[in-house]
Amino acid sequence: MDITLQLPDQLVREAQAAGLLTSEKLVELIQTEVNRYHHRRTLLVNMQHLERSELPVASDEIEVEIQVLRQERAANRSTEQE
Repeated sequence: MDITLQLPDQLVREAQAAGLLTSEKLVELIQTEVNRYHHRRTLLVNMQHLERSELPVASDEIEVEIQVLRQERAANRSTEQE
């Protein structure tokens, strides 16, 4: 495919000086950006999936819940014995 671009003169000079206007380099630059695009999309989809799912509970949070349940059971047993 042939592509014609309209670029500012200063940008052309800088790009030529950096060796960026060869067909090979332009293919490399475009492929890099296409890969970045796909990686960003994948990351976005994964982040949206995580937002919709319940995150795992930390072990200290589990320990707190266990302690609360034990206290509730102990309180229920003492109430039943009265």
